[in-house]
Amino acid sequence: MVKSVLCEMLGIRYPVLQGGMAWIADGKLAAAVSNGGGLGIIAAGNASADYVREQIRIAKSLTDKPFGVNVMLLSPFADAVAQLIADEQVSAVTTGAGNPTKYMELWKNAGVKVIPVVASTAMAKLMTRLGASAVIAEGGESGGHVGELTTMVLVPLVCDATPLPVIAAGGIADGRGFAAAMMLGACGVQMGTRFLSAEECTIHPVYREKILKADDLCTMVTGKRLGHPVRSLRTSFARSYARREFGGASDEELDAMATGSLRLAVQEGDAERGCFLSGQIAAMVNRTQPAAEIIRDVVEGAEPILRRATACLE
Repeated sequence: MVKSVLCEMLGIRYPVLQGGMAWIADGKLAAAVSNGGGLGIIAAGNASADYVREQIRIAKSLTDKPFGVNVMLLSPFADAVAQLIADEQVSAVTTGAGNPTKYMELWKNAGVKVIPVVASTAMAKLMTRLGASAVIAEGGESGGHVGELTTMVLVPLVCDATPLPVIAAGGIADGRGFAAAMMLGACGVQMGTRFLSAEECTIHPVYREKILKADDLCTMVTGKRLGHPVRSLRTSFARSYARREFGGASDEELDAMATGSLRLAVQEGDAERGCFLSGQIAAMVNRTQPAAEIIRDVVEGAEPILRRATACLE
């Protein structure tokens, strides 16, 4: 069995975190992942604190295992959600799309493990100085908001830059990816796209079908002009957005086009107006499974690979 300091730190069986996917990662999915031995994460996204509170209560009703909440720091509700996390004493918080410095003391004083997503060594060093419990090194292969560096490059750089446990994210969908992450120095992995195929994931059937039928060139990145690049499936919406992004549309027009597009994909399966966030590994996701089975497949698939790695040494 794979052992990791992350398991003891978070009180989980397997060093696997579920990504904080806005409007997707709800209390039901988070509880299923936690019951499966990983750390389930509720995504706050752009939702209000009332919505997040409701999802926390749902998760608590379905599991007695630790789970966390992801805060998208660009959200207008970030302050209220940050306070809610402290009040509810959630086990852990992950953060994305920004710098969580202003909330670090609040969460630490409440006993919440703080695990920021970092896309550079500079951010990893800053989070280390501020007392983070671990960091997630997320490469540009991932879905949603992305940085410039790939997972293969970013993870070892971050491991060299901080003594904290490093969780690898981006482009990980099976035992091979898990094993590779551990060989790069990570203590565990975070997966988002792989959990879109979980039976407990409540995305629209159209969304799920797009993931299951995706090929190796299925995604693209938009939003670079605005400074917030996002990876999604290569749909009519994404192609149209890209044309407007570099075709003279104003920032306001692009913002209006993007607003609500993720919810249209998740809740209505709108293939024309919806933004279907996805990582590059969607092509490796080809069947629906319970979340617990996904976790076991990934971890158990990594074990023989890690054992074989020692055979390369004389």
